[in-house]
Amino acid sequence: MLLKTASTALNSKLIASHQDLFAPMIVDAVQSLSQEVDGLDDLRGMIAIKKIPGGDVRQSFLVKGVAFKKTFSYAGFEQMTKNFTNPKVLLLNVELELKNEKENAEVRIEDPEQYQSIVDAEWQVIYDKLDACVNCGANIVLSKLPVGDLATQYFADRGLFCAGRVEDGDLKRVAKATGATIQTSTNGIFEGVLGTCANFEEKQVGDERFNLFTGCPNSLTTTMILRGGSEQFIAESERSIHDSLMVVKRSLKSKAVVAGGGAIEMEVAKYLKEHALTIEGKGQLVVNAFAKALEIVPRQLCDNAGFDSNDILSSLRRKHTQDENGTWYGVDIENGDIMDTFVAGVWEPSDNKSNSLASASEAACVILSIDETVINPRSQDPGAANGMMGGGMGGGGPGLSNTMAGAMDAVNAQKGGS
Repeated sequence: MLLKTASTALNSKLIASHQDLFAPMIVDAVQSLSQEVDGLDDLRGMIAIKKIPGGDVRQSFLVKGVAFKKTFSYAGFEQMTKNFTNPKVLLLNVELELKNEKENAEVRIEDPEQYQSIVDAEWQVIYDKLDACVNCGANIVLSKLPVGDLATQYFADRGLFCAGRVEDGDLKRVAKATGATIQTSTNGIFEGVLGTCANFEEKQVGDERFNLFTGCPNSLTTTMILRGGSEQFIAESERSIHDSLMVVKRSLKSKAVVAGGGAIEMEVAKYLKEHALTIEGKGQLVVNAFAKALEIVPRQLCDNAGFDSNDILSSLRRKHTQDENGTWYGVDIENGDIMDTFVAGVWEPSDNKSNSLASASEAACVILSIDETVINPRSQDPGAANGMMGGGMGGGGPGLSNTMAGAMDAVNAQKGGS
C-alpha cells in the first residue's frame, strides 16, 4: 500500500520515470521512523536530503543512518583514520582550539616570567580538553563548534577522527542514531555519553566527500543522497520527494486510503446530489453547488491530460450512478477513458482528502463572509490626487499643471517672435 501511495505522489513529478527507484527509498525512510511512537512527528528533522550536482539520477541512494558532507578541515586531516568498525562516538558543543582574548582584555604582570606562565596556562587548557576526549575512549569526535589545527593533529597522532563545524541538524541526527549525548563541556566525560555504530567511513560521492554512519543501533534516521545533472533538477527532485514523504507519512497515520483520479470526488458529488433532493428551500441549491464544485477535480485532470472533459465526466456520472461497483471509477489519463483507479493502484491517504474538503469549505465561508470591499480611488489611481488638487486650486478650471504649461508655452513663443 505504501509503495503505491508513494508512486501515486510521484506520478505527476519530474522524476516520475524513476519512481521504481525513489518509491522504495521513501517508504524505507518513513518506516524507519515509524518504529518510534512519535517518530513521524519530526519527519523533516530525522530524514535528511543531501544534494550533489553531477552524475546520473539513478546514482541516488539511501543511507540507513547518517551522512553529511565533510566539514572544513586543517592540516593533519588527511593523516586521520577514515574507517572504523564499532567505533565510540563523542559529540560536543565545545570549541577545541586556542581562543583569542577579547579586544578589551587586560592582564597586568610585574615580572616578564609571568607572561610565559599565562601562555602556558592557555595551552594547558586546550590540552586538558583534548586529553579528556582521548581518555574517555572515543574514536570519533564531532563538534558543532570549530576544531582547530592543533586538535586535528593531536587526534590524528592518536588514531582518532574529528570534525568541527558540523551542522546542528546533522549532529542531532548522529545523536539520535548512535545513542550519543551532546556534551557542552569536556569535564567528567564517561563512557555512558558515547554513541556507537557498526561502521563509519569517509566516502567519495561525486565531487564531494561524505562521512557515513551506518548500522546504527537506533534506526530512527536516514539520509537520501540525490544526484542529477543540474542544481535545478536536483532541487525539483527534492521537492517531489518531500511531497511523497508527506503522503506516505499521512498514510501510516491514517491507516486508510481512497482511490485517486477524481473517483472519490465523483462519489461524494453523487451522494450530495441525492441528498439535495431531500432538502426543501434554497439549501438544495447550496448542496448542489458544492457537488458541482467537487467535479472540478476530475475535469481538471482531463484538461491537463488533453482529453475532452465533457465526455469523460458524463461517463463518470453514469458509472457512479448506475453501477453499484463504480464507486472507485476515476479518470484514466493514459487512455482518455475511465477506469477503476483503486484496482490500478492510484491511491491517496483518506486524511488528505478530508483535510482538503475541510480547508476548501472554510476558505469559501471566509470569502462569503465579506460583505463589501472598500477601495480608495486615490490609492488606485496615482494621478487622481494631482487632478483633484489642480481642480480645487483653479475653481473648476484647468488643473495647476496645465496652467503652468500654458504659461511656459506663451513665454517661449514671445522669445521666438523677438
